[in-house]
Amino acid sequence: MGVCERLKPAKSNDQLGDEITLLAGQINAACYSFLKLIAEFDNRDAWAAGGIRSCAHWLNWKCGINLGSAREKIRVAHCLESLPKINVAFSLGEISYSKVRAMTRVATDDNEDFLLMIAQHGTASHMEQLVCKYQSVAQRQSPHQDPKPQTTQEDAQKLMSYQDADGMWIIHAKLPAETGALV
Repeated sequence: MGVCERLKPAKSNDQLGDEITLLAGQINAACYSFLKLIAEFDNRDAWAAGGIRSCAHWLNWKCGINLGSAREKIRVAHCLESLPKINVAFSLGEISYSKVRAMTRVATDDNEDFLLMIAQHGTASHMEQLVCKYQSVAQRQSPHQDPKPQTTQEDAQKLMSYQDADGMWIIHAKLPAETGALV
């Protein structure tokens, strides 16, 4: 330990907590700026040189971002363009990328206020759970579904999947017993 470190008064737990949350807000705001740059870079197709296949591949190569995570960052960056309230809250560092990523899967003009309120007062886990419920309801209410009632297990089976920011697959399934046992 250096002399300067020994002479500094110890921080209280509250001071340490305040520093952590301040830095988290600054990181959130920086992440917002990063995503806005990605959206502009992708909109310009600035990545399209030297055989690069996509903006995600460019981010993987130049920034060391996992390909699945890069795709998700691009998706979120473009979604922010049509969600003004979430966009502002994220730009101010009020909400995290984790929450924004979740919200952009289901956010619309009609539910943006509600989702943002939950994001500002709940945890990232709350946000993920809420988004899963929205996706489940949307899937049940999809206008593309057959209006006939489901009568067999085969008719009732469902599969919903998406990739998270780390490229991991999240899978929700309703399967007949035999198929479920195999999975």
